Amino acid sequence: MEFNEWNQAIMKEFRENAGKVGGDFEGAPLLILHTTGAKSGKERENPLMYLPHGDRTYIFASKAGMPTNPDWYHNLVANPQVKVEVGTETYDATARVLEGDERDRIWNEQKQQFPQFAKYEKTANRTIPVIALDRA
Repeated sequence: MEFNEWNQAIMKEFRENAGKVGGDFEGAPLLILHTTGAKSGKERENPLMYLPHGDRTYIFASKAGMPTNPDWYHNLVANPQVKVEVGTETYDATARVLEGDERDRIWNEQKQQFPQFAKYEKTANRTIPVIALDRA
């Protein structure tokens, strides 16, 4: 199955089951991020694991350890106003790329909770961006 088809299947299952999915993401915190295409201006949707932290939600541009950042990351840098689906709720948010100690602290917390992110870091050979999603 092609990557986009795989994402579409995950999002369909997410929406049919109030934000719960099985397979590789069973039990993992999952959201659907809506971004605006940096070049196209079209709405794009991507299922992502996230880290809830108080009133803030964090996402990670890991691209499963690939050497380049995912397209959605470029979109939210160009257009930081996003929509977020979590469970049955959809809300507007502003995306902010973290830097320095703040980025490292959240990244380390994600790696502790989900060790596959440490593997992504090794294979990516790049600093994986960490993004805060602040509710509008």
